[in-house]
Amino acid sequence: MNDSPLDAAWVIVDTALPPTRLAEFCRDLERLYRINPYLEFRYWRPAPHGGAEAAGAWRNHSNGRDFELRLTPAPGSPEDYTVHFDRGIKQSARFEITPAPGGSRLKITDIYPGEAAAGARDTAEVDRSLHAWGVALQDYLRRDARWGGFAIWRWYMRQVWVPMKPAARRITFIILLVTLAELALSALVLAIYWIER
Repeated sequence: MNDSPLDAAWVIVDTALPPTRLAEFCRDLERLYRINPYLEFRYWRPAPHGGAEAAGAWRNHSNGRDFELRLTPAPGSPEDYTVHFDRGIKQSARFEITPAPGGSRLKITDIYPGEAAAGARDTAEVDRSLHAWGVALQDYLRRDARWGGFAIWRWYMRQVWVPMKPAARRITFIILLVTLAELALSALVLAIYWIER
């Protein structure tokens, strides 16, 4: 066992979900990581035969690095588990779920080797997207709480939105806003026409 000191960075996400539902949500590692707005995936391969391990390759736009690694969830409770990475400066990510007023709280902790243990390792690999990931997760869960009861919404989010690249999500959102503005303007023009008539 490595007894060297560790460094860590974390983000806390408050949600309206009960702890059991949040734990179930967090066990879907592919969805969880794809929600990160700084990760542009090349591929995600779950373990064969339904195993928990997965392999992924992505570009992290927060540090400009490409990663290809294996993610291995360590055995733990549904409310407190760790995902280990087989390479890179980040050793693992810990997911802790605790009850909170009005729902539950998710704490994601990225664990790195301490300064002495890291030595000459490239600290430019440090993931700077953690805060943005927390904000994106909170937004995703808030929208899901509001619209998740509709089958079409669940299908769209799972089959279309989650697999999209972050840039495609932003472009789609802008196109949607422009379309809504055009519809509103058209409705206004029609209303003025009928009033003037």
